Amino acid sequence: MTADEAPPGLELLYEGAAAYQRGEVAEALRIFEHAVRTTSDGVRVSALVNAASMCDELGDHAGAVVRFRSALAEIPEDAVEKRASTLVNYSQALQHLGELDDAQAALEQARALLADNPEFGALRVPCLLSLTAVAFHRAQWVRVIELATETLDVAERFAPHLAGHPLMNLAGAYFETGRRELGIDFAQQALAAFEAAGDRNAVAETQQNLATLYTRVDRFDAAEEPLRASQEYFEQAGLEYRAGVGLRIMGFVAEQRDDDEQAEALYRRSLACFEASGAALDVAAVQTRLATVAFKGFRVDEGQELLAAAFDAYASRGLGLHCAQVDFWHAVLLEALIDSVDSPTPELLTLARDVAVPAAIAIDAVRYTLPNGNQRAQWNREIADPAMRLAFRFAYLCGDGPLIADLIETQCAGTTLDIAATDHQPRPQLPLEPLSPIETAPSMGGSALQLGSALAKVAAAAGLRVAPPPRLAVAPDGHIALAQYIAAAEGRYGRAVREGRVLAV
Repeated sequence: MTADEAPPGLELLYEGAAAYQRGEVAEALRIFEHAVRTTSDGVRVSALVNAASMCDELGDHAGAVVRFRSALAEIPEDAVEKRASTLVNYSQALQHLGELDDAQAALEQARALLADNPEFGALRVPCLLSLTAVAFHRAQWVRVIELATETLDVAERFAPHLAGHPLMNLAGAYFETGRRELGIDFAQQALAAFEAAGDRNAVAETQQNLATLYTRVDRFDAAEEPLRASQEYFEQAGLEYRAGVGLRIMGFVAEQRDDDEQAEALYRRSLACFEASGAALDVAAVQTRLATVAFKGFRVDEGQELLAAAFDAYASRGLGLHCAQVDFWHAVLLEALIDSVDSPTPELLTLARDVAVPAAIAIDAVRYTLPNGNQRAQWNREIADPAMRLAFRFAYLCGDGPLIADLIETQCAGTTLDIAATDHQPRPQLPLEPLSPIETAPSMGGSALQLGSALAKVAAAAGLRVAPPPRLAVAPDGHIALAQYIAAAEGRYGRAVREGRVLAV
């Protein structure tokens, strides 16, 4: 097609694309929105899609979703390439808002449109990458590795410049399943691939991701250079969401170095970025970190308000296990507060017990759902064992003999209790984000083993599917052990922590 035959307004699409390639995302958005107002037909739809993508880049995820939906309503069903690419981009905005079910549905539509047609091979790469991202959000690491391996194969055949993306997904999956040095090696491969492709935006994202991995293994000095370089790029480009991520990591590094004043300043800047972009789950993660800093400064009411806000954000999205982790961390912070005063009040001790015990029950029940040994070891070490230790400690400090007896009954009938390990342990560390272990969905049917509690942990440790532990009827009166706290946990977190059947002990 010659310049004379080009549809009116096409030059605006080129101008917007050029601005984006220069890293001027806000300017690109202005150009594309101007094109939406002044053009028609296919050019207008393309401009609307591009404007939505720029909104998503700039952190306006809700605005991006609205624009993508408007575009999809105007794209014909037989326009396979345009419709599939828009669905993929739409799914990414939904993921930023935590709407994972809708994102998955959009991607499955796109995948069905593309099928295995080699004509659309290059477009299959971003589709598979987004499917991988959904699996990543859900901590489905086996699926992440399968999808990333498939994506790498497709990228090598149809889009070599995108090979860094599946390499980074493999980095994350291997890192999360315990092979941390292998994960870091894949991340470095991804960074080299993006540098070779000349993709400056992807280089910055990978630098930030690599810095995150370094902080997870306490290599804070190694994190500084990739973190500094990526933050400079994101702030200059006006990429608010990514700038918020970088500020959160910087705050975390400052916190680990006991520079709480600097940590709080960085976390508040990060919080502002995430709030502006509507990234609700990221807001909740930063609120939890700010609560930690507030508790250290004895601003307890402020800290509890921040924890309550984080809890509500997770609860509204059905993330009950995240909610239990917020309560566990609340209990850790209360323990530090109790240890800092000579005579903690009965009210404070009661609050600590009532927060810690339901959280410990819910967190401990996850042991039965983890078929992956590395995940199970990490879960037990970083959260389940410390959570149960806190439950015992607060029951003891409250002088609650019946609760201690019930905890001993449930632990001795199920997971092994190491009494020596319940005292003199280092205080747990809050991870940068909530842990999301792979869980095998519990089943009450024949596909899951229905064992007595004494064997359940052994079976789960072998990777077998085990139904949730039974409720224990304790002699001599036959009361259900921990009944009050089991009910509280299941009501508060919206997930089963015990099976319906009752076992007499």
